[in-house]
Amino acid sequence: MNTDEFEEGLKALRPRLHRYCARMTGSSVDGEDVLQDALVKALQARGQGAVVENLGGWLLRIAHNTCLDFLRQRSRSPVVPLTEDMGAAKLPDDEIVMVGFQTFLQLPELQRCAVILKDVLGHTVEEIAAIADCTPAAAKSALQRGRAALRQLAGRTDATRLPLLSHGDRKKMTAYVRLFQMGDFDAIRDLLAEDVKLDLVNRLKLEGRQEISRYFTGYAQVTKWRFAFGAVEGRPAMLVFDNTSPMDKPAHFVLLEWRADRIIAIRDFLFVSYALEAVDWVRLG
Repeated sequence: MNTDEFEEGLKALRPRLHRYCARMTGSSVDGEDVLQDALVKALQARGQGAVVENLGGWLLRIAHNTCLDFLRQRSRSPVVPLTEDMGAAKLPDDEIVMVGFQTFLQLPELQRCAVILKDVLGHTVEEIAAIADCTPAAAKSALQRGRAALRQLAGRTDATRLPLLSHGDRKKMTAYVRLFQMGDFDAIRDLLAEDVKLDLVNRLKLEGRQEISRYFTGYAQVTKWRFAFGAVEGRPAMLVFDNTSPMDKPAHFVLLEWRADRIIAIRDFLFVSYALEAVDWVRLG
């Protein structure tokens, strides 16, 4: 596999890898962070001469280990009590889609890994064992117990996270969204810190107030977007809707970080539509 084929493979597999990382970490946003780290590790390994025969399996193994590193750094160790073993049957596709990321996070790591790889990504038990570095018997057991646990958890009303936003966060994000709605991008530029950073996820990164100014010019030139204040995974966000399509779900979202009353970071998910697959979002205000 030459360099061009390798990079094309990374691009094609990115949405699939994100599905895994998002469910393993319990967050579409954190899943994207972990995915980026995993891809950096893959590129480094490739540069050091790693031989890759099965690109998909190799990348999933790297993503899996990167997820575990992330979770252990956060000291997360969820445990789900099971009352009976009723996990032999595959979870229906529509049932899997409706399971929120935080619900997956309540499963122990191996159970979470097995269910995602089998019922979301379609891997065999043997492939799960290779990716998770366990025996096929352990993978099969984890899959059955994970399915049973998800069925118990999916019906609980406390599975959905509601945003808890401070008055200050709500006020600043509301003002930012209102300026977008009015097209007052000069006023938005006045909110930027001199050292502000932009991450147009999976496309480019810019730093500095002057450099980032052209980012807003791009939005000013497109008329199809509609903007609303909301929350994504409990974080204040600008929800962006495409008015040329049914406006029942955002097309993408934008997260901000502030230092006092100045914006120090913008993270725009315009080019990663896969991040909206099952993310927790709500429109507010």
